[in-house]
Amino acid sequence: MNVDAILLGLEIIMNPVSIMLILVSVFLGVLIGALPGLSSTMAVALLLPFTIGLDPVVAIAMMAALYCAGTFGGSITAILINAPGAPPAVATALDGYPLARRGEAGRALGVAAISSVAGGILSLFIFIVTAPWLAAVALSFRPQEYFALTLFGLSMLAAISGTSSLRNIIAGLFGVMVSMVGIHLVTGVERFTFGTTVLYDGIDFVPVLIGIFAISEMLKQSQAGDAVFERIRAVTVRLPSRDDLRQIWKTILRSTGIGTIIGILPAEGTTVAAIMGYNEAKRWSKHPEEFGKGSIEGIAGPEAANNAGTSGAMVPTLALGIPGSGTTAVILAALTMHGFRPGPFLMRETPEILYAIFFAMLIANVAFLVIGLLGAKVFSLVTLIPRTFLWPAVFCFAVVGAFAYQQQMFDVWVMLIAGLIGYFALRHGFGPAPFVMGLVLGQLIETNWSQSMIIFNGDWTRFFDSAVGNLFFALTVLSLTSPFIKPMVTRVIRRFRRSPKS
Repeated sequence: MNVDAILLGLEIIMNPVSIMLILVSVFLGVLIGALPGLSSTMAVALLLPFTIGLDPVVAIAMMAALYCAGTFGGSITAILINAPGAPPAVATALDGYPLARRGEAGRALGVAAISSVAGGILSLFIFIVTAPWLAAVALSFRPQEYFALTLFGLSMLAAISGTSSLRNIIAGLFGVMVSMVGIHLVTGVERFTFGTTVLYDGIDFVPVLIGIFAISEMLKQSQAGDAVFERIRAVTVRLPSRDDLRQIWKTILRSTGIGTIIGILPAEGTTVAAIMGYNEAKRWSKHPEEFGKGSIEGIAGPEAANNAGTSGAMVPTLALGIPGSGTTAVILAALTMHGFRPGPFLMRETPEILYAIFFAMLIANVAFLVIGLLGAKVFSLVTLIPRTFLWPAVFCFAVVGAFAYQQQMFDVWVMLIAGLIGYFALRHGFGPAPFVMGLVLGQLIETNWSQSMIIFNGDWTRFFDSAVGNLFFALTVLSLTSPFIKPMVTRVIRRFRRSPKS
């Protein structure tokens, strides 16, 4: 472990300006996470253009802090008004809201906060140990191994979101196609420019990300009237008692492990981690009959898992350059925008960034514990903001952010077009996360393909000369066929269990 890099990363973060910006990000993250319809991914995308003038490391640290806090913020409204502010908080609402209705909202919030912080901090230490190890292994990769690895990352699109693997793959391939717009640097061929010089350099991902996440969601929410929620008004937040801790500590450790592993897997995300954390908490509980009626284990399980998943998702993002979730895909784009090289070169050339992000996420976990507990009742009131005020404000931020990136109106039009396409895609079951991963990974896969073909003198069969590359190719085939193979395997297992024993 590089002690000098650790000290430099600590020095970057531990100054008044950096800490203040991280705390502001935590506050915004909890606030946005508590608002149904808004997400941390959208917030990170909106924040992206406003970080151009900041120190690059501090900018990335702010996004990581917002990511952590936004994941926790959704649990506040999930518990108090049964309206999950973020998708991972859906599992928390299953037991959090029933417990709140019994007059124990403060206890539920306390369990959620402690579980989130414990899961996040424990996972961070796993992150700091595994990221350098993964980067050290990946340093031996050549362009053909990187191509195979990136192709494997694209194959994970089938499982990233939604219920249709085919729709996810189509959205991801569309993202790859958008990433190909412009002049190919190796051949000089114009692609999808339609004779427009402004497209020669390609389409910048910043306005596209803002449009896909902010504008499309705004159009979607505009069709719904202001929802009316039953609110728990008597809220006195209290930390878990000793008996509560004895009941949930095993659940926290188990869910932390689940969340970290799920987060490290490209494309799985915190929602999957939260659901698995809840299911396993119920499976191992001594009182499974209490789940759905106000079990604190049913709160601790998903909360520890989803916050551990945020740290886990940063591992492949920073160490391999493969996004672990939709939000980390935006963070990966931010790294590229600020001039960093995501992947093993990040560890070799600028290891202090990894440690700075680690300390930022550590501060964020402690900060949202304090902010969340002290301001839980206030944050629950943000749902009273009418959409007629909320979404115009989001639209203004989106326009300013898209224009501020390069000070040109073309980016604003790109954002609006991306928002319209994203809106109609959402209506037909196409999620934004696969598109974003295709957009980010498309450039990487094309670059590594071009470099490899130059090295191989155009002989594509030499891609199969690498054992590591063949492993990733095999995993890619397995990933693409798993949605079709899994139901068949399940049916075989069920038939085997039903067959009479000899």
